[in-house]
Amino acid sequence: MSTQRKATLIYNPHAGFNDWLQNIKATVAFWRSHGWEVSLRETGRPSHATELAIEAVRNGHQLVLAAGGDGTIHEAANGLLGSQTILATLPAGTTNCFARDLGLPSPNGANPYWLIEASERLMAGTVHAIDVGECSNGRSFILWAAAGVDSRIVESVEPRSRLLKRFGVAGYFAKATLPFLLYQGEEVRVSVDDVVLEDEVLDVIVANSRLYAGGLFNLSPRSMLDDGLFDVWILRGRYSPQMLAHSLRIMTGRHLGRSDILHLTGRRIVIETKRPQPFHLDGELHRSTPVEITLEPGFLHVLAPQGAPKDLFVRSGAPLQRAIEDKCAGRDF
Repeated sequence: MSTQRKATLIYNPHAGFNDWLQNIKATVAFWRSHGWEVSLRETGRPSHATELAIEAVRNGHQLVLAAGGDGTIHEAANGLLGSQTILATLPAGTTNCFARDLGLPSPNGANPYWLIEASERLMAGTVHAIDVGECSNGRSFILWAAAGVDSRIVESVEPRSRLLKRFGVAGYFAKATLPFLLYQGEEVRVSVDDVVLEDEVLDVIVANSRLYAGGLFNLSPRSMLDDGLFDVWILRGRYSPQMLAHSLRIMTGRHLGRSDILHLTGRRIVIETKRPQPFHLDGELHRSTPVEITLEPGFLHVLAPQGAPKDLFVRSGAPLQRAIEDKCAGRDF
């Protein structure tokens, strides 16, 4: 069965720190050489990637390629929710947690063709319907939502200059040091389905993926993107030395099964704080608590590359071409 294959490649020119923009046209040429009609669109303002993704759906494009960091992926995903258009990640940001979860190559100045290598693996990959977090403020996330020290750090650090981005994760953490040290825990009430906890808390993280904090933390090592559950991490405490201890335990994989780092799973989470606090969704800052989060199963179609971790999904995916043919035939994939 022959189908016309159309894609939109959305790219954020301010993402990352390598000089990668010269490779965008080469990446478009690669997809075109494999039979794809590709529209190249550059983002120019906040939420522009969402608008461009909505436009791609409206134009009947089967695929949206998003080149940037987790923020760009977050925006593009918010324009594709509930549609049959597939999201593919081209890692070009500073940290690229989602791309790393999927096993895609990281930006590499020594290898200017990593976007084409990523494209080759995506083209040979499989399409999966993954879970999404829907928030009471009308926005959604695919990776994580958090309130506490993380959101205060995001508030202080973002937006970063191009110069700071050149230092990668190290630059981010250098700028995050002061808000990290000054932060004090809050009285928090967290509801996870029918379980309710009230305590002094340094951070609450609702995770749908494995990596966190720029990929430094393998926070949820057994998480799956389509298992119908969030991993909820509640980091108890009040002062920065306790948060530092939590961070070191997570970095070394010794955070599981602790009484001061609670791990719950659920589908509906409510975070309430004594004083209104900012929260972030996939690293994008929002205001303010309380916030209610509900899981929407299989609400976003993503293209996982060839070689993605086999235990990242509960269900098997469909090869890209078959998924497109199923869509054209009106069948679910």
